[in-house]
This record gives sequence, C-alpha cells and structure tokens, in this order.
Amino acid sequence: MLQELRIRDLAIIDRLDLTFGPGFNVLTGETGAGKSIIIDAVNLLLGDRASAEVVRAGADRTDVEGVFLLTPSAVARIVPILTEHGLENDQPAGPDGTPEALLMLAREVRANGRSVARVNGRAVATALLAEIGGLLVDVHGQGEHLSLLHEREHLGLLDRYAGLEAQGAEIGDLVRQVRAVRRELESLRQDERERARRIDLLTYQVEEIAAAKLSSGETDDLEQERRRLANAEQLAELSNEILMLLSGGDDERAGALDALGAAEQAMARLAKVDPDAGSLGEQLGEATALLDDLARELGRYRDGIEFNPRRLQQVEERLHLIHMLQRKYGDTIEEVLAYGERAAAELDTISHAEERISGLEAEEADLLTRIGRLGAAISAARRAAGERMARAIEAELADLLMAKARFAVDITWTADPAGAVVDDAAAATAGLEPGRYAFDSHGLDTVAFLISANPGESLRPLAKVASGGETSRLMLALKTVLGRADETPTLIFDEIDQGIGGRVGSTVGRKLWGLTRGQGRGEAERQRGRGAEEQLAISYRPSAIGHQVLCITHLPQLAAYGDEHFHVTKHIAGERTITEVSVLTGDDRVAELAQMLGADSEAGRASVTEMIAEVKAMKRASLAER
Repeated sequence: MLQELRIRDLAIIDRLDLTFGPGFNVLTGETGAGKSIIIDAVNLLLGDRASAEVVRAGADRTDVEGVFLLTPSAVARIVPILTEHGLENDQPAGPDGTPEALLMLAREVRANGRSVARVNGRAVATALLAEIGGLLVDVHGQGEHLSLLHEREHLGLLDRYAGLEAQGAEIGDLVRQVRAVRRELESLRQDERERARRIDLLTYQVEEIAAAKLSSGETDDLEQERRRLANAEQLAELSNEILMLLSGGDDERAGALDALGAAEQAMARLAKVDPDAGSLGEQLGEATALLDDLARELGRYRDGIEFNPRRLQQVEERLHLIHMLQRKYGDTIEEVLAYGERAAAELDTISHAEERISGLEAEEADLLTRIGRLGAAISAARRAAGERMARAIEAELADLLMAKARFAVDITWTADPAGAVVDDAAAATAGLEPGRYAFDSHGLDTVAFLISANPGESLRPLAKVASGGETSRLMLALKTVLGRADETPTLIFDEIDQGIGGRVGSTVGRKLWGLTRGQGRGEAERQRGRGAEEQLAISYRPSAIGHQVLCITHLPQLAAYGDEHFHVTKHIAGERTITEVSVLTGDDRVAELAQMLGADSEAGRASVTEMIAEVKAMKRASLAER
C-alpha cells in the first residue's frame, strides 16, 4: 500500500507530506484546491510522461516520493523484478512477524524538462518505474493506469476468479513441451544439402578430436618435458658442476665431501680430549651422510638427462596439435573434449534424422491432442465463470445507477491448420466445432471483457468505453466482483461520483469501503452455483485481505465511509497560492461533511452526525459477520 507521499514544488503545491492509512482514504475540498494535483503526483510515480510545466513557478525542480509497504503477495510479484535489476531494499519482519518490505519510488522533474526516476534511491529507466508502479497502484478516472482495460490482463483475471490457476499451469507446461518439440523438428527439417554439409563438418571435427587422443592435464606434462629436452646440455653442465663441488673431480681440487671427511677425523680427536663434544661429532656425521646421499642422487639425475632431438620434435609437434585444437574448439583440453562429445551427439541426431523426425511428429501430434482436450475443458470452465462474472458485474452496475448497462466476457477460438487438435468430444465440452485451433501458454481462448454502458449500444471492448465517472463506476463494479483476482494493492478513484446523487453516493461509498475488506478465496468458491442475488449478498462480506483505497469525492454520503478523511485547501501566502492538506476527525469532519451537504447549520451537522453513526454501525455489522 501507499504509506507515505511526499511532494515538493508541484504546480501549486509547495511542500506536502501525506501519510495514508491501509483502509479507505477520502480526499475532499473545493474544486481547484489541488486534489487532482495529488493524483498527478502519484501518476508521476507510475511513470507518466513529465514536462517542465509541472514544476512550481520559481522552483528548480519538482520532487515526488512514495513509500510503499509491500504485503507478502506484493513481495512475491515485485521482489523478483527488484532482484533482477539490483534494486533490493530488504526490511525486517513487522511487529507481528509478518514478512514486510518497504519500497521507495521517486520522480524528479527539472525546470529544463529532464526527468529522473528512482527505485529505492537508485536511478532507473522510466519504463522500469512504470512496470513496478503498475503492480502497486491503479488510478481510475483518468484512463492512464487502468490495468483492467488491457485485454492481456483479462484472461488471467478470469482464471483467478474461476480458480483455474492450476489447470492453466498444466496447459502451460504442455505448450512449453510442444514448442520444444517444434524447435527440434524445425532444426531437423533443414535443407538436405545443408544437412549433408553439416554431417561432413561434424564428422571431420569428431574424428579430428578423437584421433588426437587427448588426456586431461597433458599440456602441463608436455611443457615440462619440452623444457628439459630443450635445455638438456645446460642441465648436464650444471649438475656436473655441482657434483664436482661436492665430490671433487681431480687431485688438484678437493670436494665438499673430502673436506667433511677431514673434519670428521679432527672431530674424533677432539672427542677423545673432551668427551662432551661427542654429540657434535654425531651431527657432523649426519651432515656428511646427507650430503653423500645428495651427491649420489645428483649423479643419477645427471646420468638420466636425455639428449634426444627427435623426442623434442615429437613433443613440439604434440603441443602444436593441442594448441591448434584449442584454437578451434576450446581454451582447454577439457573444453575440446566436451565440444567433441556435443558434436558427436549432434552428428548422431542428424545422421538418424528421419527416425527422430518420425518420433517427434508422433510426440507433437499427441501433445496437440492433449492441449486440445485440456484447452476445451478449461474453455468450458471459463465460459461458465464468465457468465457468472457478467451477472455479478451487471448487478453491481445497477447499484451504481447503470441499471441498463450490459457486461459480457467474450471468449473466442481462432482456427489454425497447425494448431491444437480439438476432437468431437472436446469440442462438445466447449460447445464449439471440432477442428484445429490456435493456442498459447494459456490455452485456446482469447478473452476480452465487453461493455454496453447505455441502451441501444452494442457490446464493445472495455478499453473503448466512455471516460470520466462512467468509467470509474465500471471499474468499481469490476473491482468489487474481481476483488479476489485483482492483486493491485492500492486503488485510486477520481471523479467516481460524477453524475450521481447522494443515494447512489452512499452505495458507492459502501462498495469502496468493501474493497478494503476484500473477499476470501473460500467465500468466492461458495459463490459458484448460487443465484445472482445470493452472490451479491456474499460480495459484501469482508475478509482479511483487501485493497487500500484512495478516493477524491464531492459527495458527503460517499466521504462518510472513509476510514481516513483528508481535507485539501488552498490559500494565498504573500503572492503565492499554497495547497495544504489536513486530517479531519471529530467535529472538524462533521463540519466539512455538512458544508459538502450544503447544510452548514445545526440541523445539517445533526444530519451528518446521524449519517456517520449509520456508517459506523454498518461497518461494525460487516466486521461482525467475519
């Protein structure tokens, strides 16, 4: 929900900090006071196009920031987007242990027209801001952020209303399988000449890699052997020199071992004079033995040095072969071997293409038949749910002074020679003709919500209905019926009371407040199979899950249902117009509602007090039904 809204230098708003409640928030005030500017500020957070005209005269820029408290369901939809773009802002659990998270959206519009969007303090593209904002808020009345107007949303809303998510996931899995089969078939059905060229290439590559008989770690061993062979003469000279120094090579120069032998004799004489020096003699003997072992090992090393130009050439050629294969197939021997395995697998597939094609075609036919059967069954369920939805929405519209409005859920199939196979039995389920029909990950259906707002008008797509209060009331009816299916946390209604009177205004207020209470899945399930009147009665029963609702209104009967009442005023300070917002409670709220009623008198305030009491009693009764 929208928890806080901060506005700086937007039109006639100088500085405004608003804290909204989780339930039904109403905003009232005289025309031109700045109520719609507050909605404009929210629209900026939702990615609306910005221009320098919104910047308050004399200011450098406009700043709008919204702090949203995400519920667990909102977290599930939004956090993956934040994670993908590195925009996480993890928060600890709330005081009741419920997982919560804060999300901050911001928009800066400078006087030169440049706009900057931010999510959790980090600059992002406006399109990403709009994507995230669209999951958080629907603004009804201006036609900009009405998710229900987008036909791509209708099928998902209908499925959630009908409880068909599991079946939708099942058919989505089948569609993914058939798409994978078709991709492989397309690859196998390449031009025969191209396939022959590919077989020749793969055969050469597989044989070239196999003939090399590579082994892991071979390169390091060969490099080391090459260094020894290439430097054999130097290694022999150096090892021989060391042996001369240790053992001596002629009568003119004694080696280190000769010197140590003489030292041992002297040490023996020393020990005869001083027995305590005997341990030193033992140490000297050990050193002599170690050095003697070293000399023998070094001799064997020198004698083992190989002067073999032919072997050196073989090593060089082997390394050249390995490096050539690495340039072609991978940076390491392991990668070359892995490439060879993949090439061999592809070669086997291509070489047996006809057999594989036959098997894949059979698999494709089976999947298309399964998609047709399941798609027809889901379509039948959607059509039944669509009828129930239409009746419920028409009942809601009647309450909202649109008794002549007609609503329909249009579900169509499109013929496609390469589509899913719908046999006689499956077609009978949905009441359509057998044949082959186009499909996608949701099944066979194309779903569109249709409306006729006035008598004599034909049913038309929802996006083509009239704007203003009529659209807002339609959205309210849809939201009421689809409350369980629609997951947008915050709903904003502007001009929803256009063209309606006080009696209907009270009905609208009750419905808006009802949206904050929501409707549980179990209650929605119990509606199935009931008559329209029973369904309508159940729709007013609240549950723990609901929307946050913000509404701008001029009707006191509607405003009386608000859980929070914000009063928007403007006044002149010096030579500037300033918009201010105050929270009304008690007598201040009674006075405002009386003024809205046009009866700012003792009798008018008494009437308003009675109206507020009736609303409170209705809310208590509704909560008691839970």
